[in-house]
Amino acid sequence: MDRRPLGRSGLTVSALGLGCMGMSEFYGPSDDDASLATLEAALDAGITFFDSSDMYGWGHNETLIGRFLKGRRDKVVLATKFGVVRGPNGEWLGIDGRPDHVRAACEASLTRLGVEVIDVYYQHRVDPKTPIEDTVGAMARLVDEGKVRALGLSECAVETFQRANAVHPIAAVQSEYSLWSRDPEAGMLAAVRAAGAAFVAYSPLGRAFLTGTVSGPDALAPTDFRRNNPRFQGEALETNRKLAVALGEIAAAKGVTAAQLALAWLLNKNADVIPIPGTRRIRYIHENVAAAGITLSAQEIADLDALFPPEAVAGTRYPEAAMAALNR
Repeated sequence: MDRRPLGRSGLTVSALGLGCMGMSEFYGPSDDDASLATLEAALDAGITFFDSSDMYGWGHNETLIGRFLKGRRDKVVLATKFGVVRGPNGEWLGIDGRPDHVRAACEASLTRLGVEVIDVYYQHRVDPKTPIEDTVGAMARLVDEGKVRALGLSECAVETFQRANAVHPIAAVQSEYSLWSRDPEAGMLAAVRAAGAAFVAYSPLGRAFLTGTVSGPDALAPTDFRRNNPRFQGEALETNRKLAVALGEIAAAKGVTAAQLALAWLLNKNADVIPIPGTRRIRYIHENVAAAGITLSAQEIADLDALFPPEAVAGTRYPEAAMAALNR
């Protein structure tokens, strides 16, 4: 698989990464043995960029990846995040970007992962109570100490990114970006490019909706958070389903799956974007990796742009409370 630079960090990663969140929670029950097999299949298929967070399974995800990394650490570019604080039962306790928390969170992640250094350390959500300069200053000290190689921000505003980048180079900005979530095109992509950073696109398949395999909330596990996602409910669901069907028809005519076409759109349109689709299944690893070899013409990209204008997608990306936590 082709590789892409992670900004000016000196790190390069596979053009397609792997989001590991679903291996711990949010998308219904998971199985550690199956997840470990999927991680191994991803590495064997050429994926070298693995993305986690200390809040996924409130520590479980990092521990799982730590098990996988034994004997493989030098083959993987490892990213994890801090900032979303949860209680012992998984309850949401808020966002913490205070310098003391940055250090404590990093030490805890290093222990769970069983590594000496984290390649990319993101602030998962921006803390509105703590100046970004203070948070990134603390993150930069972790770089100076050799505990972190490069810094990132997740779901930040352009101004926040620029202020952070003035304190220490930000190697990557991560946000949701797909055919049905095109917010980054409104300014963030340009800001990231001007700074020489990379953009990491999570949920590039619209939380699987763009694959055409999700019929609606009733088909999802009781613990699947998409049941409460506005885009998967009511009239919004019906509107968005029409878009997914149209995408599937275009994909079928090209001889690829809808998922592959959605990933190919991102990869062909943006040479500096690194999608990190998540999956717990080996067969989807192979399907996604094959998407990295699909070439789209300028006209095909334009046609997909026209099919998915931002105003055509119904519903917000998250429920109201989660949307309020985004730095916009």
